[in-house]
Amino acid sequence: MQSFHTIQLTENRKIYFLSDLHLGAPDEEKSRLREQKVLRFLNQAEKDAQAIFLVGDVFDFWFEYTHAVPKGFVRFLAKLADLKEKGIAVYMFAGNHDLWLKDYLDLETGVQIYHDRQLFRVLDENGRHTDIFVAHGDGLGPGDTKYKILKKIFTHPVCQWMFRWLHPDIGIKIAQLWSRHSFTDPALEVFHGEEREWLIQYCKRKMKEISCHYFIMGHRHLPMEIPLNNDSTYINLGDWIVNSHYAVCDGDKITLLHYQE
Repeated sequence: MQSFHTIQLTENRKIYFLSDLHLGAPDEEKSRLREQKVLRFLNQAEKDAQAIFLVGDVFDFWFEYTHAVPKGFVRFLAKLADLKEKGIAVYMFAGNHDLWLKDYLDLETGVQIYHDRQLFRVLDENGRHTDIFVAHGDGLGPGDTKYKILKKIFTHPVCQWMFRWLHPDIGIKIAQLWSRHSFTDPALEVFHGEEREWLIQYCKRKMKEISCHYFIMGHRHLPMEIPLNNDSTYINLGDWIVNSHYAVCDGDKITLLHYQE
């Protein structure tokens, strides 16, 4: 069984979670406005943050060539480096839109990159603990067979090697077109009921293997806070294109909130 990463939460500090920023979508102008909003949120959160989790699809597309990365997002990347320099840990999960994250952001900004689900145990100053399962959510649960097949293809080393031989101007353009073609407007998302929400079903099955107080995911583009039993809660962080939700852990509980300026 996977072990827990321990975070010792100091007094009056918090942990923040947000997901699905989709920087770069649907166009440069709207993306820049969203980036500025995210920066305002991070400037506010850093006042009491000990750690910040970016739970996937931070970028609408990301691919790292040996000597090139997609242009843009300079202010956001600088903020990540700034947070790290201030002693705030930043954990970034690869989502289905930015699954080709490598080590560039780690080397340049100091963020910790994860490509798979992770377990965290948050300890407060009184010794109490909160166990958290964190994953972007893509490919988990029943169904979505087509995407699961595509993900295996896209993450295969041979596929990545072939794509890397395309000139960045060509490769990035193709990937951006594909990303926008597969993009779903978050405003159209609706709750399908617990029995038809794949990630909820996944969490219920996972609870038979591990005991966690919270299961935190993104991907779904719909903010949700669903009790799984008396001790566990599923939280979906929604997105920042429409909803601008985030979750905050104070060492006692995790709360899903809406960012309002």
